Amino acid sequence: MYSKKCTPPSCSPSSYSSSHEEALVVIPCPSQQGSSSQCGEAAAAALSVEEARATANLRIHRQAERRRRERINGHLSTLRRLIPGTTKMDKASLLARVIDHVKDLTRKASDIGKGLMVPSEANEVRVECDGEDNLLIKASVCCEDRPDLFSDLIQAFRALKLTVIEAEIVCVGGRVKNVFILCSRRDGEGSVCLSSLRESMKEALDKIACSGEASGVGYSGKRLRALQQQQYSCYDS
Repeated sequence: MYSKKCTPPSCSPSSYSSSHEEALVVIPCPSQQGSSSQCGEAAAAALSVEEARATANLRIHRQAERRRRERINGHLSTLRRLIPGTTKMDKASLLARVIDHVKDLTRKASDIGKGLMVPSEANEVRVECDGEDNLLIKASVCCEDRPDLFSDLIQAFRALKLTVIEAEIVCVGGRVKNVFILCSRRDGEGSVCLSSLRESMKEALDKIACSGEASGVGYSGKRLRALQQQQYSCYDS
């Protein structure tokens, strides 16, 4: 009886390591290497374009801001030259002084204009009544000048049974201002309703003032220049 020793198949260290390394090594594909490099270059190019665009926008913004500040400083310098005693004022104090100065000029211009017969740019109709037995009416009409203006006014006054006592007329730059003093005499016809007469008068004058703009009819340039700065009074008994 004997025993036989069985040994496992021998594996040399060199053969084992060689097979192991062959299992772990991965050889990249040449096509994958090319695509990754192209992606990197595209990303870098896009990043550089964005940076250039941001830099350009920032430069444009700085230039616009500088021009805006230059304009503001120029306007402030002009205001300092126009208004005395504001050379060393800061911006807030200067603007406050300018506002006060403009308000004062507006008030002065309004006070001066109250005593002048100057046609306004907008159509204007005013009716003031005074008196009891002989009702006195002051009517003011400011509108575009045209040949048939006065005939329309006289016709409206006659329809309301009003007599023109005094009229003052000024024409400047194609605009005319008419101020009439009228009298209402209705003896034996009962009392006159003041509010009704005022409304009727205002309605008639409004139609006359607006009819010139609707028709577009006016004086010629030669006739208009002859009527400019003309002021007179006429009386009608």
